Amino acid sequence: MQRYVWLKITGRVQGVFYRHSTRLQAQELGLLGWVRNQADGTVEAVAAGPEPALNRLIAWCQEGPPSAIVDSVEVKWFEPGQLSDEKFSEDEVKFSEKFEIR
Repeated sequence: MQRYVWLKITGRVQGVFYRHSTRLQAQELGLLGWVRNQADGTVEAVAAGPEPALNRLIAWCQEGPPSAIVDSVEVKWFEPGQLSDEKFSEDEVKFSEKFEIR
């Protein structure tokens, strides 16, 4: 069953290849979605796929790439269709055929 997860990663996560590394990890896990830097210094990601693969991505995000220092990962799960009920714009819930950096 396909599920969706929103992640907010805090710590030293910008300027350390966190987005690029997250994209590679998500693609390796066969997930769709996106990752982006936020103005407050955090990284935000939305991923879609089977729950076991999403759990592996969450676990990876808690460590990140070698140069990152992750303080916390906030996780919010969504069922199909729930994303549009949340704070996301229509563009943000559209996924391409790959995991992308935005």
